[in-house]
Amino acid sequence: MKDNEFYILKELSLNSNLTQRELSNRLGLSLGGINYVLRALIKKGYVKMQKFKDSHNKARYIYILTPKWAYDKAKLTSSFINSKIAEYENLQREIEQLKKDIE
Repeated sequence: MKDNEFYILKELSLNSNLTQRELSNRLGLSLGGINYVLRALIKKGYVKMQKFKDSHNKARYIYILTPKWAYDKAKLTSSFINSKIAEYENLQREIEQLKKDIE
């Protein structure tokens, strides 16, 4: 699972009423990037898009996490954590090597 996918799923698990623009602002990603990732998550079956009318009578979409996401969440979260730990360990090794290079 890609980082951006994980972060979007995390935000949606906290609030499914977020718009793409709100997700963009919260995560610091472009609106086009959010749209791209949401489409990928929909294709994977983790999110479904549902249209509803908000209080200003404008059509709007909400993004609902699916049972497939609930089922796969623990496994994907564990995999995400393991990849971040590996990234961290690689950075530590790189920093140590750079420190040795400047000594």
